[in-house]
Amino acid sequence: MPTTQIPRTYRVKSFGCQMNVYDGERMAELLAEQGITAAPEGEEADLVVLNTCHIRERAAEKVYSDIGRLKRGDGSTPLIAVAGCVAQAEGDEIMKRSPAVKMVVGPQAYHRLPEMIRVASEGKRVTDTDMPAETKFDALPRRRRSGPTAFLTVQEGCDKFCTYCVVPYTRGAEVSRPHADLIDEAKRLVDAGAREITLLGQNVNAWYGEDAKGRKVGLDGLIRELADIPDLARIRYTTSHPNDMTDALIAAHGEVAKLMPFLHLPVQAGNDRVLKAMNRSHTAESYLEILDRVRAVRPDIALSGDFIVGFPGETDAEFEDTLRLVDAVGYAQCFSFKYSPRAGTPAATMDDQIAPAVMDERLQRLQAAVNRDQYAFNKASVGRTCEVLVERKGKLPGQWLGKSPWLQSVHFIGEATVGDVVTVELIEAGGNSLSAKVLSSVPA
Repeated sequence: MPTTQIPRTYRVKSFGCQMNVYDGERMAELLAEQGITAAPEGEEADLVVLNTCHIRERAAEKVYSDIGRLKRGDGSTPLIAVAGCVAQAEGDEIMKRSPAVKMVVGPQAYHRLPEMIRVASEGKRVTDTDMPAETKFDALPRRRRSGPTAFLTVQEGCDKFCTYCVVPYTRGAEVSRPHADLIDEAKRLVDAGAREITLLGQNVNAWYGEDAKGRKVGLDGLIRELADIPDLARIRYTTSHPNDMTDALIAAHGEVAKLMPFLHLPVQAGNDRVLKAMNRSHTAESYLEILDRVRAVRPDIALSGDFIVGFPGETDAEFEDTLRLVDAVGYAQCFSFKYSPRAGTPAATMDDQIAPAVMDERLQRLQAAVNRDQYAFNKASVGRTCEVLVERKGKLPGQWLGKSPWLQSVHFIGEATVGDVVTVELIEAGGNSLSAKVLSSVPA
């Protein structure tokens, strides 16, 4: 592609968390507004945006591998933009190491992509990792299309400064989007086809704002107003922090029918000394007390968590405390990772870094425990009658896939359409999904 030509087609590849998925969707919408169309499946794109995540181990090195794979058979490359948290953290280094990259844009500046593309198409390289005072959301196009499920970012950034985490440095301080903007965007998503909306934030339950009557409200108040949108069937939120699980938000789990019985509440470790070293504001006991309070108002709730094994200084006995916490909770789902140092974070320079082989062994034991509990939760669901929101076709003739209220993957054979809410009986459990038989359906 000549350097003076604006790209005609694009592809956005997003990695990592749901926030990145949301950002990737918004970048795609932004490019479409500029007349740049999505490249057909199997065809090369003029512009490729790598929307990166910094949470995983060796995240930056994987970016360079992805860049290398974009080289074409004739030796040329598309116009390449690196976006997301790796771009924010290591943008200058990316530009030095990879001449093929023409644009580096941070997660708070991607609304400036159109101008960056114009500059890059003139043969110049451009970096924008500012965290501008004006919100990117004001510059993004209105949402016009949606699948049956949609993400809605309500809060960004983090003020917690866990010692292992780069988010405060790559996403900035905690910022809540205005209440009116969120209600408006949610209504547009529902008009565009969304039946379920997941509210997103680095600390989503830290969201706060003022409603239309000028009253200060937290996430519970936002959820209650969203529940009044007639054609919205389901509401979820992630990722939450134990420090921001207010009484009102806990009460909402028992009072708002559209708020699904699922809570993702990361704990990270089950030992108080390790939690303190991580700069987590809770103890194992206070975390379990929160879960008890949630279960008291919503006994059928499915619980999910995050864990880091091998944090610097973690002893065998301290890791056993984590396993005991897992046993006590009985998670329906979990995400678990080996600790990996992130440049600029306090934990990266702590003494007593744990040997990789020890972390591997601990991760295997932890994952065995959480997989056991996930299967047990699924198996205990057999015989339940519930509603499944149909998300897509399955691989078999007449097969459909969707999610239960407890965020379980469910498959069934029957008459349905994407977006239908189908009443089923769960009849067989696997480790990662359940099969069901249809009882009735409500068209989209």
